[in-house]
Amino acid sequence: MVTTALRERMRAILRARNYSPRTEETYIGAVIRFARHFGTPPDQLGAEHVAAYQVWLRDEKRASHVSFNQAVCALRFFCQEVLERPDIVERIHYARQERHLPVVLSVSETIDFLRSIDLPRHRVLLMTIYATGLRLSEALALRAADIDSKRMVVRVRQGKGKKDRYVPLSPLLLEMLREHWRREHLRDLLFPRATDPTLPASPTTVQKYMQRFAAKAGLTRRSRRKRCAIVMPLI
Repeated sequence: MVTTALRERMRAILRARNYSPRTEETYIGAVIRFARHFGTPPDQLGAEHVAAYQVWLRDEKRASHVSFNQAVCALRFFCQEVLERPDIVERIHYARQERHLPVVLSVSETIDFLRSIDLPRHRVLLMTIYATGLRLSEALALRAADIDSKRMVVRVRQGKGKKDRYVPLSPLLLEMLREHWRREHLRDLLFPRATDPTLPASPTTVQKYMQRFAAKAGLTRRSRRKRCAIVMPLI
């Protein structure tokens, strides 16, 4: 129920505001689902429809906090930037966030988890993430030129907010990455896709591997939550 003209206008505004392609698709998809829920073009719906949709997301669909607020962000953007209706935006509220302390794995759980990873390249990837604090997408995008062994830093290109930054590089991680480079016969990317070395590995593929490794290590479901932290005593 979202017309092509309306969709393309929203896409153009998102790109003009320098939103990422992933956010672009997420926002447009959220508005499409909102319109389909009522069977009406979104520019013909008002604040009361948004409120009803939020209740449906919470009570019927039982959307997660993240999914709920993604829909809110998309609808607020649509109403503010595309429809130019700030009066509607003021009535679209975010869900209250539940706060939990992160689950921290013990040293023994961390060792068991790392030992369960039978592919060296995935073990090095995970060590890189935990040693540097990078996001998965940031680690997968690392190139040889990003490892500065003279200053002992790692350059993170176009991270969150599309900003470059530097993070510390430990001597142990540097040696692991050097060994990884030689073993995998790499040319540029440190963690390339198996089918095309010019592209980084797929985050989805890596996540599926990690879930299997966590199950193999016998970690509980609670320990495998996205919010969990792992103790890295060696780095």
